[in-house]
Amino acid sequence: MAETNTTLQAAAYKADGTPRERVTLPAALFDGTVNVPVMHQAVKAYLANQRQGTASTKIRKYVVGGNQKPWRQKGTGRARQGSTRAPQWPGGGTVFGPTPRGYDQKMPKKVKALARKSALNARAREGDLLVVDALALPAPKTREMLALLGRLGVAERKVLLLTAGQNPELYRSGRNLPTVHVMPYAEASTYHILWSDVVVVESAALDRASEAGQAGQAGQAGQGDAPNESAEG
Repeated sequence: MAETNTTLQAAAYKADGTPRERVTLPAALFDGTVNVPVMHQAVKAYLANQRQGTASTKIRKYVVGGNQKPWRQKGTGRARQGSTRAPQWPGGGTVFGPTPRGYDQKMPKKVKALARKSALNARAREGDLLVVDALALPAPKTREMLALLGRLGVAERKVLLLTAGQNPELYRSGRNLPTVHVMPYAEASTYHILWSDVVVVESAALDRASEAGQAGQAGQAGQGDAPNESAEG
């Protein structure tokens, strides 16, 4: 069941990790909606789409050999057998084994967007979403990343760093840390957000996403107000 709270705030930090006044999150992105069933569906679809589906086994007709009856039907004192490639024989065929298949699950774009928004709202409602003026390091080094996380107070937690765009230096600084994941804000999925304990977002990323969301809403409103050209005047 969805829960809503229209006003959300987050702790804010300067680029060097110094705390500053809290900021109000954009209403276009953070409306307080938390739809748990949709988030569950999105995570299941993401994990299913990671599967290759290449597991393969052979039933008895595809196993080489075993065409000859191993011994005569009667008189040996042993159980009757027709082929050494039957499932009960070592090296025989597999019964109801896996075969190559696709595990892909499709989700509508609006449902996927709702799940992502719900995940971000959940982190914001829990106080686990931090806003940083700029995510930049003096040098692309792991120790610089650890120092920044320490100043933010999240060094011991699983952290998702969302940047305004591609940031190769920041990515290289965090790729050796198993509890740190760096990616652009636009590429973050519901799974990545829920995987983390705390989400650190670059301020410019929120500004761009908010402007894009407002532009999309304005476009939809304009289409809804447009007159029907096919109607007779």
